[in-house]
Amino acid sequence: MIPLVETMPAMLRILLVFALILLVIKRKWALGHAFILGAVSLGLVFGMTPGPMARSVLAATLDPRTLCLTIIVSLILALSHSLEKTGQMSRLLDAYKGMVRWPKLNLVVFPALIGLLPMPGGAIFSAPMVKTLGKSHHLPGATLSFINYWYRHIWEYWWPLYPGILLTTALAGIDIWQLVLVTLPLTLVAILAGYWPLRGRIGAADNSGERRVGQFVRELTPILIVIVGGLGMGQGLFALLPLESRALTKEAGLIAALCIGIGWVWQMNRMPAKARWGILVQPAMLKMIYMVTAILIFKGMLEDSGAVAELSREIMHWQIPLMAIAVVLPFIVGVVGGITIAFVGTTFPILITLIHALGESPLLLPYLALALVSGFTGVLLSPLHLCLLLSNAYFQTSLMPVYRRMAVPLVILLGGGCLYFILLRFYLA
Repeated sequence: MIPLVETMPAMLRILLVFALILLVIKRKWALGHAFILGAVSLGLVFGMTPGPMARSVLAATLDPRTLCLTIIVSLILALSHSLEKTGQMSRLLDAYKGMVRWPKLNLVVFPALIGLLPMPGGAIFSAPMVKTLGKSHHLPGATLSFINYWYRHIWEYWWPLYPGILLTTALAGIDIWQLVLVTLPLTLVAILAGYWPLRGRIGAADNSGERRVGQFVRELTPILIVIVGGLGMGQGLFALLPLESRALTKEAGLIAALCIGIGWVWQMNRMPAKARWGILVQPAMLKMIYMVTAILIFKGMLEDSGAVAELSREIMHWQIPLMAIAVVLPFIVGVVGGITIAFVGTTFPILITLIHALGESPLLLPYLALALVSGFTGVLLSPLHLCLLLSNAYFQTSLMPVYRRMAVPLVILLGGGCLYFILLRFYLA
């Protein structure tokens, strides 16, 4: 059976593995179990033997970035639960009432604010705020999960602190501000696209609150510590440490900032030691660590099995036009990988080479913008996207209801990106 499967196109094999993952998730398997099964299945259908598969799993598990990611996500959960348990989240939202009169802006501002920080699994950070604000409007969990997930990611097309943007400029050999200037309008497209599921759903704003800016800033302090401190310490470590020690400086800065933020909440609210310990050892923390590790094992198997490389070769062999490649290839890898840096790192070297080889170098930036929006549309759609899984788990909803709400915004986003590319190409021509 397996030799027969190995003769199938890579795209079909990957789709079969995805179907298996979605099937067991639908049957209420733990997400960690589903991704471990997917990783093993992926290795088998791409001809890996048990030895290389075991080495791939071990390498992904012990990879420093995997360990950092699990620590970061765990600390995010600890901070979120600390804010809830101490009542600081409620005080923050009470202070926020009356500051902004438009209810829809109230719902999206916190995910957007957290989205400025390249925080793995950051959707779980803003989820409690969205949940509390959404209660008064009686919105279903799927709608709240969509709001939290969508507006968390509106900056990824240009914000210079995201690894995918930094990697794009390195691969293309361009100045980062050139890319920022061209891709910044895509955030406006994303904001407008996300409005579609919210039209007519949200009632009048609660204008009873006073404008308490000082109190709001005080209650927001731990979040500002994470955002400002995480960025500042990460950049500071990167600048101070020697080249060979810079690999995980941003992650280290974020971990340090999260620890300081949690300590701030505990100290300012005089949280008892028993309550602090209870937050750190809760079962949800262990489940989260297992799920994150399983997802990264699956991602490692994608690379080690050669699945993404074979997929790229197949699309090239089919002689698809350059614009179609810039849309299709990043989109597929985005869906498969569920992370921006995956489609940038695997498809942009191919795309950039083709752009220069086909004499389209003057249109490099428009093609990169198109590839970024296409790939990130796939990332948003991916059932492997950690933020989507975390957000759905928090709001106790499943993939399909959230997908139904994302359908039109995703079409608007991808269609707007294609139209923007055509306008840029026409202007530059």
